[in-house]
Amino acid sequence: MKSNKLKREPKYIAKFKAFPYQQEAVDAVKDLEYAAIFHEQGLGKTKIAIDVLLYWLSKCSMDTALIVTKKQLVANWVNEFKDHTSIKPAVLNTDKNNNYRIFCGPYRVVLTNFETLETEKQQFELYLKVRNVGIIIDESAKLKNPNSKLTKTYFELAPLFQRRIIMTGTPVANRPYDIWAQIYFLDFGESLGADFNEFKKETDLSNKLSRNTDLQKEFEDNISQIFNRISSFTVRETKNSGIITLPDKVYIQEVTEFNRMQEELYERIRTELYAEVVRDGERYIDDSSAIVKRLLRLIQVTSNPKLVDEECEASAKEPLLDELIQKILANGEKCIVWSNFIENIDYFTKKYQDLGTVKIHGKMNMDARNRSVQKFHDDDIRILFATPASAKEGLTLTMANHVIFYDRGFSLDDYLQAQDRIHRISQKKTCYVHNIIIKDSIDEWVDLLLKAKQNAAALSQGDISLGDYQGVADYSFGDIVKSILEFEEVDE
Repeated sequence: MKSNKLKREPKYIAKFKAFPYQQEAVDAVKDLEYAAIFHEQGLGKTKIAIDVLLYWLSKCSMDTALIVTKKQLVANWVNEFKDHTSIKPAVLNTDKNNNYRIFCGPYRVVLTNFETLETEKQQFELYLKVRNVGIIIDESAKLKNPNSKLTKTYFELAPLFQRRIIMTGTPVANRPYDIWAQIYFLDFGESLGADFNEFKKETDLSNKLSRNTDLQKEFEDNISQIFNRISSFTVRETKNSGIITLPDKVYIQEVTEFNRMQEELYERIRTELYAEVVRDGERYIDDSSAIVKRLLRLIQVTSNPKLVDEECEASAKEPLLDELIQKILANGEKCIVWSNFIENIDYFTKKYQDLGTVKIHGKMNMDARNRSVQKFHDDDIRILFATPASAKEGLTLTMANHVIFYDRGFSLDDYLQAQDRIHRISQKKTCYVHNIIIKDSIDEWVDLLLKAKQNAAALSQGDISLGDYQGVADYSFGDIVKSILEFEEVDE
């Protein structure tokens, strides 16, 4: 392996001392060939990763530390290195000339996003053959699908890295089998097996569990073993484990009822598989016979029926949101309002602009999103409207202590990550999570489904015991979705 010499090595010393639990994590993984850091979001995994790579570069004859993260988090990592070290990382991106310079240069820390590693795969194969490189993958749940082209690329490159670390606060991003590909990247099937389909079959939180106690027992036994099988190379801490003191997090169900037009549209889509709607001034038949599309349509209708039929009146949720926002602002506090639909984000940002609003969603470029975050720190900006897909990770937004979920999808990762933008280190106030729900609607099923997923994730990740899980396990979501759709089988 060719040496990568610098005329002058940077100081591999952190500017700040880690918290004791962070140092324990560093000590546990720093000398391992591969490891998983699964500390819950908000506990400072970035600091742990930086201290590990500083150790690698100073003690382990490692030429380079490569950090891979999501595109929207690259700037955050650059800032973290500035805050915690004297190292300025080189950044691989879509600029081929820039990337060529980095591949040929003596850079100790290289930062990139998931997609760039895939597009530069051939360059990386050559690079890794002449360098001792350790990789740290941030938000590793991005690799949860073992059949995706992206994940397969990482599997192929994995043996060429001298050290491998993955990090995420939600390794079970949605269902227990999401953890398999992340662990396979580390140990090539040694702990969880080499057959994903078999693992998925054994750990699937399926609607079939609703009335089959034998299947329930088999499922519970299987997922209760997952963490034990990976514990030799995994560290996991949660906010409830006593390592830090954070303010309480209080969940509040904000319940309302359909208005007439909204309920009529909801029932037509639910029972007739289609509805005659108006979009862009034209009337047409919206065929919602596909199961997932029907579920999404029903969520849209409970959120904002105008998303489906622009002739409908406003959602019954809107007056409740008005009331919540006014109460929060009257107490001198800030809030984040989450919705999965960009149209909602744009609409509410404009509606409440006199109260001081900013927004983040997927149609905004990264500079615009970063400006919104910066403005949210100002006293005059009191409400952030955002989609979980664009702002659920990497952001510390502890200037707010309320999050309002105007609607929720099926993703556990979206739900947990979004609420914990406010419930993390540096938060001083009690945090409130408001879930706006329409009674007797799909909102109630989504609530049950997310709770079931959260409980299954907690058991899979070793956060609770099997006995504790069995005390709270509820598989009724399987029956409820069948009654909603009048259909025999569907999984989300």
